[in-house]
Amino acid sequence: MTSKEELEKRLQLEKIRIENVMSLAKDEKLGKIKGGEQMVAFVDEDACIGCDQCPTVCDDDAIEMFSKPLKNPNIEVSSNRKARILRDECTGCRLCVLVCPTDAISMIER
Repeated sequence: MTSKEELEKRLQLEKIRIENVMSLAKDEKLGKIKGGEQMVAFVDEDACIGCDQCPTVCDDDAIEMFSKPLKNPNIEVSSNRKARILRDECTGCRLCVLVCPTDAISMIER
């Protein structure tokens, strides 16, 4: 029978393994996304769910959240927030692209 200590050790090792796999996946995705000063982030408003993840990771304060009315006036929602990139402040670091859960953010040329 597995002891409590053995189980905790296995869980800790599994957590480390998962973190390593996720880190490699993030590095691989980042390597495929063109970034830098010649690039700027772009938000597809239809795909943006207003989760507030992108302004949280943006070190340049280049993303603001704003309220936008719904396209369908028959649906009532108290808040329909969307992300907006401030082009001049965006340094093209690509962090927002990595954190977006709906892939609503991409990099485009300035």
